[in-house]
Amino acid sequence: MLETRSLPIIVLLLITGSAARPFFPLPSKDTEDHRQPLQTSRPYNIAHRGSNGEIPEETAAAYMRAIEEGADFIETDILSSKDGVLICFHDVTLDATTNIADFKQFANRKTTYEVQGVNMTGWFIVDFTLEELKLLRVNQRYPFRDQQYNGKFQIITFEEYIAIALDAPRVVGIYPEIKNPVFINQHVKWPGGKRFEDIFVKTLKKYGYKGSYLSKEWLRQPAFIQSFAPTSLVYISNLTDLPKIFLIDDVTVPTQDTNQSYAEITSDSYLDYIKEYVVGIGPWKDTVVPVEGNYLTMATDLVARAHAHNLQVHPYTYRNENIFLHFNFHQDPYQEYDYWISKIGVDGLFTDFTGSLHDFQEWTTLLSSNDDSALELLHKIASMIQSYKRG
Repeated sequence: MLETRSLPIIVLLLITGSAARPFFPLPSKDTEDHRQPLQTSRPYNIAHRGSNGEIPEETAAAYMRAIEEGADFIETDILSSKDGVLICFHDVTLDATTNIADFKQFANRKTTYEVQGVNMTGWFIVDFTLEELKLLRVNQRYPFRDQQYNGKFQIITFEEYIAIALDAPRVVGIYPEIKNPVFINQHVKWPGGKRFEDIFVKTLKKYGYKGSYLSKEWLRQPAFIQSFAPTSLVYISNLTDLPKIFLIDDVTVPTQDTNQSYAEITSDSYLDYIKEYVVGIGPWKDTVVPVEGNYLTMATDLVARAHAHNLQVHPYTYRNENIFLHFNFHQDPYQEYDYWISKIGVDGLFTDFTGSLHDFQEWTTLLSSNDDSALELLHKIASMIQSYKRG
């Protein structure tokens, strides 16, 4: 049992944070790496678009905050500008998360394209050069999140994102997505008949990313490549041996390139096929455990079957706000983490709140040898700290 005199030490351990590191345009060329290695003993903490629960997504500040908060991997979506520069951005349109509407000179760029079989209207990223995109500033996607950083940060390139990971004070992996490859290959053309996937892999090779999962090369510079497009993953398997993750959407959404249904791509026969090209799957979490009336129902066997095929499972996306937490978790994100790690047995989690997942894993790892469950002990300690502060 913890004694009262130990509480000041606990408080100090709970207080985390460090000064933001300067951002450099290119990573260090040093070959010696004495940084703390990537942890591989517990599920990966994957910073979904950076620590975007706090800072606007896919920005340098969001990624640096995620690193400070303990992320194992920083995740990003890769698209392309009109002039073929790979950038970090989630939507194919700029409308939702930038101040594009404030630029009168771009008013006539609004157009309609077909994206995954649906007509969309907006300012499309493929109609702007990198120079033009750098004029824009990124805003927080959700109105119920902190708005103080709106308009402060630029869109960054794939190379700038890589630089952030390589400049981190410890080994931090990257987790880039080949985003909307069908759409990008339709609208952006590179010299020599190259396609989006070629330029994507070329960039990773330029900065030394190589090696199969857990190889020495991989552990030095860890990376997962992800995509919802199975043909892209198969294509790049001939270009790089880096581990790949097949993303899986909602049960109603077919694959964007092969038009296969959810049932087809999660069948045992398909898992047996795709495991030759990927090391894991990244399903939307509500497909792993279906939800009715905001309550979890019985878990499917997807995780067990994926593990039987020697595939990791990295579900998305874990968010702390009540609007995203199912009623089963009583407005407590720690309970959600505990459920998915302890009961479902996932191998990595995409989270918008890197710090909370890191804190949860640090404490449950420390306390896991105790007879009580780690989660119960965590709450007991928090209660003790509050009582100590009041006293």
